[in-house]
Amino acid sequence: MDLMPFLERFRARFAEVESQLSAPDAFANAQKGQELTREHSRLRLLVEAGAIWESASAELAGNRELLAAEGVTSELGQLAADEIPRLEAIVARHALALQQGVLPPDPTDSRHTIVEIRAGAGGAESALFSADLYRMYQRYAEGRGWTIEPMDSSPSDLGGFREIIFLIKGEEVFKRLKHESGVHRVQRVPATEAQGRIHTSTATVAVLPEAQEVDVVIKPEDLEVNVCRAGGHGGQGVNTTDSAVRLLHRPSGIEVRCQDERSQHKNKAKAMTVLRSRLLERKRSEEDAKYAAQRKDQVGTGERSEKIRTYNFPQNRVTDHRIDLTLYNLTAFVEGNIDEVLDALSADELNRKLAKLNAA
Repeated sequence: MDLMPFLERFRARFAEVESQLSAPDAFANAQKGQELTREHSRLRLLVEAGAIWESASAELAGNRELLAAEGVTSELGQLAADEIPRLEAIVARHALALQQGVLPPDPTDSRHTIVEIRAGAGGAESALFSADLYRMYQRYAEGRGWTIEPMDSSPSDLGGFREIIFLIKGEEVFKRLKHESGVHRVQRVPATEAQGRIHTSTATVAVLPEAQEVDVVIKPEDLEVNVCRAGGHGGQGVNTTDSAVRLLHRPSGIEVRCQDERSQHKNKAKAMTVLRSRLLERKRSEEDAKYAAQRKDQVGTGERSEKIRTYNFPQNRVTDHRIDLTLYNLTAFVEGNIDEVLDALSADELNRKLAKLNAA
């Protein structure tokens, strides 16, 4: 793919936006000013990546010519050969950034994100695995400077979760985590297994961009609101007051419960956030698809055969089945070091979109 025409287009548009932002009335319209600022920031990164790509590409071509002329046995040829892998990595990394810039940005990529983890097949071990996944995303969020807000949970007897829903706030959360939706399978010896046998269990993960009020309009008459006493862990303030909130959106049948806050008011606000995000996800799918069918497409039924990723503890192996990628660093992976897989999934998505664009 010839990237130069796109780089020239980025540079021209960057100069144009910079000129618009320097105008005295640039922020007369606050919304337009913010949009220009965001576009300026995006284009600046693309122009910078383009400059590095262009420079490294020229240097790489020069080193290859030098190696061909001098041969690997000469001192100059050897120096050129030693530099080539480093330059190839730089060129590839910044070419990927430019390719991503070719595609129009998805407005939901920059949004805060709701993650829902539910125990699937495997009983108590599945609930424990759900807790492990929650901890993995917590660690990953901490490493990127994101914050996590619990929204609702249903703890299991052994310390796991039958279900946990939480909000992650930060830069490009949905862009990084959207490929985590699906069935996650674990293979290990459970803590409850006396004979040392390996069990297979699953948990489902759903990743939803946080909806804004302008995305989804919820009519008050379509909403049924019930309050009740919160259950489970939470302390005196939570368990002795009617603070838990259950929302039922009658037209869609979507039900949301939130009990993590002591205030009924705050629980209702969080439940509304989850409801809007679920309705937005439905809106993003086919217009005539029912919500239950859409969620089945995303997370399946939780059966072992539907897995997108396998976590094999005896072999310290994690395999993402969508891109046939296997890593032998499971110990580090479940501690939140998941970027290598996320990067590969993003690259795969980019390649598919570019292929579709080229075909069109």
